[in-house]
Amino acid sequence: MKAFVFPGQGAQRVEMGKDLYEKSELAKAMFERANEILGFRITDIMFAGTDEQLRQTAVTQPAVFLHSVVLAAVLDIKPEAVAGHSLGEFSALVASGALGFEDGLALVSARARAMQAACEANPGTMAAVIGLDNQTIESVCEDTEGIVVAANYNCTGQTVISGTQEAVAAASVALKAAGAKRCLPLPVGGAFHSPLMESARAELEKAIENVEFKTPVCPIYQNVDAQPYTDPEKIKRNLIAQLTSSVRWTQTVERMTSDGVTEFTELGTGTVLQGLIRKINPEAEVTSIGTIE
Repeated sequence: MKAFVFPGQGAQRVEMGKDLYEKSELAKAMFERANEILGFRITDIMFAGTDEQLRQTAVTQPAVFLHSVVLAAVLDIKPEAVAGHSLGEFSALVASGALGFEDGLALVSARARAMQAACEANPGTMAAVIGLDNQTIESVCEDTEGIVVAANYNCTGQTVISGTQEAVAAASVALKAAGAKRCLPLPVGGAFHSPLMESARAELEKAIENVEFKTPVCPIYQNVDAQPYTDPEKIKRNLIAQLTSSVRWTQTVERMTSDGVTEFTELGTGTVLQGLIRKINPEAEVTSIGTIE
């Protein structure tokens, strides 16, 4: 069985999607419609902006989403299973037919604005913990004063923690003492996938409740519990919970593999998910597609 997977924030790079715009009329039309919906020419930033412009959450999230869903539309994919890492879950929902392109873009834009506001209201940070088991990481986070949680289970031996700056710093010291090889601070604007995103979750819930979700053509494996879903209402609930819940990517790939997925194709910029999947399941066939060529 073949699955399509979609990257999240952090995969962006200048010139992403430019060749699609120039070589596909369908892609050009979708990009121009996105410019109208967003109220600014995001294509100008994607194709010829600066790294700094592209790193702004309100730009990054729609840009990464756009590149993935336009690519999927141009390829006219027929997925048997889909999954996305954090933001990528929205791309997966559009690719599987659970969410329309315009509704998906509007939700991603609302999500980005809500997360930016939450970051400003409740400053926080994240750090990648290398070379330590999840149980120890979770235990150290629980024992650390303040807010710090395991936010992204990226692959075996790589888990990201998220919370207030003080709590993440304190947990990093304790994690190194517990045997972590490294604890690397991440250049992010806030404490994503932690309780500090509660205000963003509430805002996103309002937006999601006003959008129609349909039954997807295939199961979508969702971040919150790594389980496959096709029921639109359950998909909605999980999508809302995602902002303050952990991204269980390791568990997602393991579940997809146990369900018969042998081929993974990453649609979007870069090869981040390709690398993570190979670490989780070295026997899987993994490819990445980011351009027309």
